[in-house]
Amino acid sequence: MKSKIPPLSFASLLVATALVAPLRADDQPAPVQPGGKLPNPVAIKLVKVADGLVDPGHISAPKDGSGRLFICERNGLVRIVKDGKLLAKPFLDIKDKTLSSFLEEGLYAIEFHPKFKENGLFYVSYSDLWFNGATMLVEYKVSKSNPDKADADSARVIMQIDYPYCNHHGGKMAFGPDGYLYIGVGDGGWEGDVISAGQDLHTWLGKMLRIDVNVSSTDRAYGIPKDNPFITPLQQMVLFGVSELQFSKIHPRAKPEIWAYGLRNPWTFSFDRKTGDFYIADVGQNHWEEIDMQPANSKGGENYGWKFMGGSHPFPIELEKQGAPRVGILPIAEYSHVDQGICVVGIGVYRGKEYPSLDGTYFAADWGSGKVWGMQRDKANKWQMQELLDLDTPIRPTSGGEDEAGNLYISHASANYGSPVDPAAGERGAVWKIVPADKVPAGAQIAPLQK
Repeated sequence: MKSKIPPLSFASLLVATALVAPLRADDQPAPVQPGGKLPNPVAIKLVKVADGLVDPGHISAPKDGSGRLFICERNGLVRIVKDGKLLAKPFLDIKDKTLSSFLEEGLYAIEFHPKFKENGLFYVSYSDLWFNGATMLVEYKVSKSNPDKADADSARVIMQIDYPYCNHHGGKMAFGPDGYLYIGVGDGGWEGDVISAGQDLHTWLGKMLRIDVNVSSTDRAYGIPKDNPFITPLQQMVLFGVSELQFSKIHPRAKPEIWAYGLRNPWTFSFDRKTGDFYIADVGQNHWEEIDMQPANSKGGENYGWKFMGGSHPFPIELEKQGAPRVGILPIAEYSHVDQGICVVGIGVYRGKEYPSLDGTYFAADWGSGKVWGMQRDKANKWQMQELLDLDTPIRPTSGGEDEAGNLYISHASANYGSPVDPAAGERGAVWKIVPADKVPAGAQIAPLQK
């Protein structure tokens, strides 16, 4: 007798076995889109901080009272802005190790240990020339004789993440309020997650990782936080008397470094230094960009849907008309490639004291359109997303960052996307500071606007 139960498709099986997130997407609020009004009105300008930079990306600052900004140039230099001036000599030079012939490869990020003032430790991630573009996460120490110079001989490799293709490497890092280092890893590249990495817990690709850089063991140069969500201790196998919920939490071959999954290319992300909430700007495929938010009380394990979802829409998009089920945790915001942009860039939540009018606003931008948005929750606790700037096409936001005081910055680079050329041979980029429109210093250079 033939079964009347229709066979599951391969995609359906993946959804059934990979979905760990506790909520159905259909039960969650729809993501906000541009067009709203912020409950606390914000008007901003971008004030130039430094220019003449080679494809600048990540911007960071140590908590050491120096007021310095550190900027990653894609070809392998870390530059310093000190007392308002860009220093001529780099803090770190790893050009001889950095592969930067394609836009999504190069020096990705620099992050400073929470106790940098005491131990002088910092971390860089970059695409390594000698390991076929693998992302290297390396620990360094600052020079004992010069605080504006790294000790190149102090390098200690923490992780090596190999990739099959030259794009979607992610690469951003950030220390969370818990003191652990979070690492964004893309799905491995090409397009459409051709290796199905996003939902595969057996690989680091398409994930947010969480590690402890303060400890190490014989087989790794870092520790695994004991409360990471996909740690399965060795155990005897029991077939009966175990609930399906218990079985669903058994992942004996999952990578223990994984904190969250279902990500396509988490190029930028940041923590709200006041609340601890975690914002992830995940670069989308052909139609939608998304911003995910993980609350501070999260225990990890979130599935953000890729490659079954792009924003709140199924992938491939053609399945939307067929009523395809939605998978995982929906983003808090999304926008369309039709009229808003093509590559989301997270900047961060303003928590500085210099500009109280910006407090609590999350800022995001788009590399393709140059638009800058602000996001806030309204009285009904619903997100609102309002366009604040529509920048002229020469301004292309590549990343964001904050200084020790909590001020926010945007880096800009045209980057000659897709062309395998030396970044130093292209148009120079710049770094801009977000300031209230009525607080622009006299004589400051501001970003040009279309409107």
